[in-house]
Amino acid sequence: MLKTVAAAALLAICALPLAAQQQKPAANAGNDVTLTGQVIDVNCYTTMGASGAAHKQCAAQCAKAGVALAILSSDGTIYMPVSSKAADPQNSRLEPFAESQVKVTGVHRMSHGMHTIEIKTIAAAT
Repeated sequence: MLKTVAAAALLAICALPLAAQQQKPAANAGNDVTLTGQVIDVNCYTTMGASGAAHKQCAAQCAKAGVALAILSSDGTIYMPVSSKAADPQNSRLEPFAESQVKVTGVHRMSHGMHTIEIKTIAAAT
């Protein structure tokens, strides 16, 4: 009986490293979404509340200087545009729509408390 218990314990201990190596599903695979919102200059919006048509020229200049643009949805959620490719900034895709309404399709992920969207399509909202 003691040999059986010892053998079972030894097998369990040996199986732990194998279980740890088991393939785990992606932690945050994301889901396809379509959203409508306003392209905002993140810095001016979050520090001064600046947005809208009166802020369009400033937002365009800030974007060209490298300030991040994002999408503010109608429910107040800010979606940061990201890419699955390294060193692939997304400002150039949003600049033509600065402070305007857009319709975006893409992959939404929630990561580290931040809503992100990997943009597939973007167009002016109608």
